[in-house]
Amino acid sequence: MELKVTTLEGKSAGKVTVADDVFGLEPRADLIHRMVRYQLLKRMAGTHAVKNRGDISGSTRKFVRQKGSGGARHSTRKVSLFRGGGRSFGPTPRSHAIGMPKKIRAMALKHALSAKAKAGEIVVLDKAEAKEPKTSLLREAFAKLGFANVLVIGGEVLDTNFSRAARNIPNVDVLPAQGINVYDILRRKKLVLTKAALEALEARFA
Repeated sequence: MELKVTTLEGKSAGKVTVADDVFGLEPRADLIHRMVRYQLLKRMAGTHAVKNRGDISGSTRKFVRQKGSGGARHSTRKVSLFRGGGRSFGPTPRSHAIGMPKKIRAMALKHALSAKAKAGEIVVLDKAEAKEPKTSLLREAFAKLGFANVLVIGGEVLDTNFSRAARNIPNVDVLPAQGINVYDILRRKKLVLTKAALEALEARFA
């Protein structure tokens, strides 16, 4: 598969050939869905917690006699039945992460890239570099290229000026090649890959 290469100035910079087994697959929604769910569950903090009856400070004395009161049989005021008591079966700190084989994760990334390629939402950029870290200049360049909602994937090391200029633009994310992931690919309208990013992806899937 061949993709056109453009510069930040909007000029043509030739073409590049990409692997069909990465960008030319028939997208599988089930794999992509599994990967997005895996990512979202993994990033959940899982720090929610409540106090059960053992965590409530107070007396453990049986506050009403067992028989003869004419009421229910109670033990301590710390039970969940009373105001200020502990909560029954409440949430406890835990990990929400689920397991997924490494090969399935790699396959899901390929299908996400193929989905973007099939929709015509991949743009190959010659290089993501800026002479100075000015947001206004980069915003103008993005406006000419039609980049309103994009994920930019650079090489293994991002250009400092470019990343600083882009971080103040809404709906624009910039990640190094090793940070590419299915969730961020799908949450942005266009995927912008630099030549360095393509080389890193080829090496990753080799």
